[in-house]
Amino acid sequence: MNLILWILVILAFLSAFVGLIMPMIPGILMMWIGFFIYHFAINNNELSWFFWIAMATLTMISLLSDCVFGAHFVKKYGGSKAGELTAAIAIILGSFFFPPFGIIVIPFAAVFIVELLIHQDFKRAFDASLGSLFGFLTSTVAKFMILIIMIVWFILDIII
Repeated sequence: MNLILWILVILAFLSAFVGLIMPMIPGILMMWIGFFIYHFAINNNELSWFFWIAMATLTMISLLSDCVFGAHFVKKYGGSKAGELTAAIAIILGSFFFPPFGIIVIPFAAVFIVELLIHQDFKRAFDASLGSLFGFLTSTVAKFMILIIMIVWFILDIII
């Protein structure tokens, strides 16, 4: 029985990484499912209170990373406030349409259209759209690193 539970924990962790490229899989939630399977079915005394606080903090950082990085890079590449807001909304919408490509294509196209309507400058609109793409890529790398940190912390917490 313990082996099956450990397999479920590992599958939950692996699916968190799949969630980086398949946004309809809630990656960070899958990490928590793995933690909960371990805590409630395998050993409820191993994980420290500090672990749970750290995981909650990392979860919040991970959830905010898409919007923050997307908006930051749109602004950095010459986008307007409307472009920043559009990038944040389009990332959320893109998660549900044409996964995994929607999370890349929809923000890129939406920011391009909004910036083109506002500034009527093709180059500026294209640059801001590139910013939304760079924001997504940066966010994905950040979330990947956060997932690695969460797993390493989990392993250290249960063996030390």
